[in-house]
Amino acid sequence: MMTILNYYMRISNLLYLAASLQCLRREGNQLAASIYERIGERIASSKIEGTVWQEGAGILLSCITFRDYMEICLYDPNYGYYRSGSVRVGKSGDFYTSSAIGSVMGEKVALCMREWIDRFDGGADAAEWAAGTGRLSEQILSSWEGSSWPGLRDMAYAIVDNHPEHLATARQSIETSRFTPFITLLSEEEASQESWRRHKAIVMVANELLDAFPVHLIERNQGELWEIGVALRADEQHQLQEVRIPLRNAEIIHYLQTNKMKLREGQRIEVNLDAASWLHRISNLIEAGALILIDYGHETDELLGAHRHCGTLMCYSGHVAHDNPYIRPGKQDITAHVNFSAIRSCAESAGFVQAYYATQKQFLIDYGVLSDLHNHGSTDPFSERARRNRSIRQLLLSDGMSETFKVLILTKGASPVLTQ
Repeated sequence: MMTILNYYMRISNLLYLAASLQCLRREGNQLAASIYERIGERIASSKIEGTVWQEGAGILLSCITFRDYMEICLYDPNYGYYRSGSVRVGKSGDFYTSSAIGSVMGEKVALCMREWIDRFDGGADAAEWAAGTGRLSEQILSSWEGSSWPGLRDMAYAIVDNHPEHLATARQSIETSRFTPFITLLSEEEASQESWRRHKAIVMVANELLDAFPVHLIERNQGELWEIGVALRADEQHQLQEVRIPLRNAEIIHYLQTNKMKLREGQRIEVNLDAASWLHRISNLIEAGALILIDYGHETDELLGAHRHCGTLMCYSGHVAHDNPYIRPGKQDITAHVNFSAIRSCAESAGFVQAYYATQKQFLIDYGVLSDLHNHGSTDPFSERARRNRSIRQLLLSDGMSETFKVLILTKGASPVLTQ
């Protein structure tokens, strides 16, 4: 039941929100004003209350879960980071993916996809889900170009993304490809329909998708488990702040129990229920085929290590990383490492079979990257061979990311291969 104090706090929050929005609009920052409005409206109308401690006393504030806050920041239809604004990937964006480091990763993914498509005698379609600007797909298709591979004869290939600017960039990049007639650019909703498909089987790749789903933040404090919420400060500034919500969510409790996740006092972790939901939806789309997941993350034991006491949540803006998700909402990426133990368990419940799991480094080696290294006598550091050698070294060795990134291949209706 809402107390009189909390009622007046909500009125105060709405008055502050209106004043803040007017200030932002006067400054010409319409995007910031609009997304703050979304967040403020959700907080003001929420039935959830969280506790913040001030001077030893607990104060209840209207709030939303961190997961819902992150969803607004990233996926609001009009103002979310992945739904609006300019291109987010590459030099002019906020982060790079492995496909930006030369064409090596794309070539090896193409080889892997071809291997799996060949397992289906009647042929298979292919797709990249959450493709961004389509750079990885461009590399995959370029690798197949000029090939006499029979799998290309009647394949349908979908580049799937929900960001309008990303799809526009992808469209430009494939205009000159000889594969253009069978390439379709689709939103996720459109791709979930089967009208673009030519085959029952499909081989799909998703590169750095799972880490971008909104996550619940869970913390152990004074022996109890709490979910982190987001509220407006109960003072004259009324900025966004964290509050604690007693953990009552049955799905989160089941997730923690199933994955044997026991937190230390003061420890915080991320729980990615949305990734599990996505796997079940994709399973309905893939009656037969393979799903190739490439992402950064670890096993449960590693994520619960003492060195990860504060979790793995990070933000990226202009290629600068930081850990404050409450600044620049809608204008920065927010991400968390993937729990691959949980993903594999969920995939099994969704009807998938694990066919392969390894680090990105091992995946590249398994698909022959070491044979792509060449000695060269050129003194030109920008020669094609020199650039390619550097790309391979960077993918294999740089900053330990080749070990942090994993490749997980899940299948339905096909015999498995090597499992690392």
